[in-house]
Amino acid sequence: MVRKNFWLALGVTLLMPVLLAASSDSSPQLKALLDRLQKHYQQTNSFTAKFKEAISPAGGMKREREGTVYYRKPGRMRWEFAGQDQELIVSDGKQIYSYQPDLNQVVETPLAQAFRSSSVAAFLLGIGNVQRDFDVTVPAPPPTDGLKHITLKPKNGGDVIEMGLDPASLDLKTLRLTDALGDITALTFSDFKNDAAVDDKLFAFLPPAGADIVKAPQQPNSH
Repeated sequence: MVRKNFWLALGVTLLMPVLLAASSDSSPQLKALLDRLQKHYQQTNSFTAKFKEAISPAGGMKREREGTVYYRKPGRMRWEFAGQDQELIVSDGKQIYSYQPDLNQVVETPLAQAFRSSSVAAFLLGIGNVQRDFDVTVPAPPPTDGLKHITLKPKNGGDVIEMGLDPASLDLKTLRLTDALGDITALTFSDFKNDAAVDDKLFAFLPPAGADIVKAPQQPNSH
C-alpha cells in the first residue's frame, strides 16, 4: 500500500489553488504571500515537473527516489518513479491506481477515500478551510536557500508540512513532511512547466497483463 505521507504530499501539491488568506493574526507579509500564491495557482491549470524524493525514517536508513510528475485540474495526476525502485501512481480524477512492477500489483483506491484521513485532503474534496484546520506560519529562523517558506500545522494534529516556493514565480520547489514519529519525507521539484500540454492518455490507467488488482478496503465515513 502507498505510504500515508506520500498521499499527503500529493494532496498538498494539488491543494495549492485553495491556499486562502492566512488567519487574522498573521503578519501582513505572510498574508500577502498567500494571496499571491492563491492567484498564481488559480491561473495554473496544469503542470509537469521533475522531482526527487528522500525518505528519512527516525532511526532508519534514508531512501531516495526520483521521477516525473504530471498534473491537470481537476485531480488528475501521474507520478512516475524511475530507477530500481520503480512505481507508477495515476489518478483519473475519481480513482487512484498505484502500480508496483516488482510485485506486478495494482492497488486501486477511490480518490475521496485516499485523502479522507487528513485535513489536507479535505481541500481536495471541497470541504476544507485553511483558517479552521491549519496554523500557517513562517519557519524561524527561515532557511537560507533563497526560497519563500511557509509551514502548515494541522490544528487537530497530524503531519507538519513545510513548503518552499520560488520567490519570483511562486512555483513549488520543496515539500517537507514530518510526522508524529519524526519520519521525514522531502520532495524537491525542478524543471517546472506551468500550463504544459498534458495528454489525456497519461491519466488513463490500463493494468499491465497479468497484474493482481487489489481494491482498497472501504473506510467508514468520518465526517
